[in-house]
Amino acid sequence: MDNNVNTAAPVKEIKDSTGYIRPQDSSYGKAANAAAIVFFSVLTVAAFLPVLLVIMSSFASEQSIAEHGYRFIPHEFSIDAYKYLFRSGSTLPRAFLNSVIVTLTGTVLGLAVMCPCAYALSRKEFRHHRALMIFLLIPMLFSGGLVSTYMVNTQILHLKNTYWALILPGMCSTWYLMIMRNYFRTSVPDSLIEASKLEGATPLQTLWTIVLPICRPVVMTVAVFQIFAYWNSWYPALIYIDSNHNELYPLQYVLVNIDRTIQAITRDAAHISGMTVSDLPGTAMRMAMVVVTILPIILLFPFFQRFLRTGMTIGAVKE
Repeated sequence: MDNNVNTAAPVKEIKDSTGYIRPQDSSYGKAANAAAIVFFSVLTVAAFLPVLLVIMSSFASEQSIAEHGYRFIPHEFSIDAYKYLFRSGSTLPRAFLNSVIVTLTGTVLGLAVMCPCAYALSRKEFRHHRALMIFLLIPMLFSGGLVSTYMVNTQILHLKNTYWALILPGMCSTWYLMIMRNYFRTSVPDSLIEASKLEGATPLQTLWTIVLPICRPVVMTVAVFQIFAYWNSWYPALIYIDSNHNELYPLQYVLVNIDRTIQAITRDAAHISGMTVSDLPGTAMRMAMVVVTILPIILLFPFFQRFLRTGMTIGAVKE
């Protein structure tokens, strides 16, 4: 019996060389694609406008900001803020190098510790994974306090006036461990782990050759969070680095000190001969400090985005 049943063929979505579907080839209508493009374009512009305002304000004179406020096109352009900022000689480049050292070292060491720990916690055959997870959650919920932390880091570990004082306190995070553990548990098929065991691979070899390539998105996401945290950190330098070891100051702490100095001079400008408040680009300099801080992150973000967009289960088997 001949059944003449007409079934509509599904729309074939064409992917480009990067593996993503082009808007014109997707199964959605042109109107939906156009609306989505317009919506997200507006969101992108709205998110970028404050950054653009900060950048343009950093090139405005202090008098222009005082009289006309913050403008996307300054009433009077000036680079005095950057002149004051980079007039510190070798202090700022040295602080920039310190921040790079601390950020890279802390991120690499943090991933080297958290990835194996999260993998062990994600495996059900690990007998003590629940007890260890509870043990890790305790300091996340109940901190020992600043005094006890300072005593341990300075009197027991002897981290004062060293790079390790800026690296070790923020190297591991229970929150990041939970994120990685859940991702490892849900994204890595058990059949892959069992196959690696049959092939004679050790747990570290399994982690390095199978788990980490599959879970690269979450690893790179945690790496980005770590980089942001280290790069923007200045409080540990205030606690653990003395003024006679200013060669260890990170960039953020140097910028905070410059801002405090500008504020102090501005308050005392009336008592300083030949100086007025308008001579110091305090507001514009704060904008310049923000630009100097976020510029490396903006330049590096496209590099990390390439890793964040990779497939989540490359090389996985079908169940």
